[in-house]
Amino acid sequence: MDNTEMRQIQWFPGHMAKTRRLIAANLKLVDAVTEIVDARAPLSSRNPEMDSMTKGKPRIVLLNKSDLADENATGMWINYFKNNGAEALAVDCKSGKGLKNLLPTIKKSVLRELMEKRERSGMVGAAVRLMIVGIPNVGKSSLINRMAGSKRTKVEDRPGVTRTKQWVKLDNNTELLDMPGVLWPKFEDQDAAIRLAFTGAISDDILDIETLAMKLLSYLAENYPQSLRERYKIEFDDNDSGLSLLEKVGKKRGMMISGGEINTERAAITVLDEFRSGKLGRITLELPPKKEHVCQE
Repeated sequence: MDNTEMRQIQWFPGHMAKTRRLIAANLKLVDAVTEIVDARAPLSSRNPEMDSMTKGKPRIVLLNKSDLADENATGMWINYFKNNGAEALAVDCKSGKGLKNLLPTIKKSVLRELMEKRERSGMVGAAVRLMIVGIPNVGKSSLINRMAGSKRTKVEDRPGVTRTKQWVKLDNNTELLDMPGVLWPKFEDQDAAIRLAFTGAISDDILDIETLAMKLLSYLAENYPQSLRERYKIEFDDNDSGLSLLEKVGKKRGMMISGGEINTERAAITVLDEFRSGKLGRITLELPPKKEHVCQE
């Protein structure tokens, strides 16, 4: 993507260093790490430091909002994570789709060796403790609420756990350690920032929404042209810019202002809202890299 039209997006969250320390301090209290990413942009919605921060712990990656993502692309991402050392599941934390497979997969695959060891030692029934991590707005709260339901309560204080963290008891055999959303000090990859902006993970208030919509439309025209044609009943070709696509959408939807000018801001809001709600169909914003390894144990 050409980022010359958009100012650099940088986050310098004050809690980042503190969260990194907390993860390191609490890692010894859990058996495995559950990392949540957005299925539409799995790599862009991961903290690139997560591998080093959770090194040595078994992991499972949940591709959340998979109902909004391209099914074939999601399958590629699941294989990608598995080939790089982590189990992976396609889920939708809000509706609960796919979550019934989470605990069985953790116990039978991710923690198979631990569970077998406990069985040999007569420790069957000992609680499995999981750390839940992910960047803000990726679906951590939805996962915990869906999994815990009315059971979402704080477990008694434990040594080494800060008050800002929360133990959530699912049943007698499973406990979740909810960590705060983890960001990185800044976006080295501006394309990743743009993808997160498409999904709404970054507030629209800090971006030029029309430029963002133009970039999304250009991506869709190249990768999902039929989705654009079916949703907006417009025709276009390779010569259409993001601006011309936005104007076509606005004109088709009757978004005009005085003087016959097209209200491109209103059109931009519509395009982004309809993408985020799935009205444009199941769309993925990035495919797995072919060689880079991201899940090192």
